[in-house]
Amino acid sequence: MKLLFRIVGVVLFVVFFGFALKNTEEVALRFFLDYELRGPLVLLLLGFFAAGAVLGVIAMSPTVFRYRRMASQQKKTVLAIQKETEAREMAREKPSQPDTF
Repeated sequence: MKLLFRIVGVVLFVVFFGFALKNTEEVALRFFLDYELRGPLVLLLLGFFAAGAVLGVIAMSPTVFRYRRMASQQKKTVLAIQKETEAREMAREKPSQPDTF
């Protein structure tokens, strides 16, 4: 399975590297207020892809932290229930003391 993933990774790298070599022309990206950014097409695509990935991670981080907090709270609850169950079992295992007069 690892070999298959490595082969797929190498093939994707070769395809993207070929794409990068074929798209080295300089392009102009025009923003508002007459701001212009010039550079090779492949570098601009890579930059915007990386920026999108970073923004996606930042957008997902509150949800991830909330789920982690909920998981830790549930883990504490489960441990408390397990301790309570163990205490009950220990109480059952003790032989009851005979009544004395």
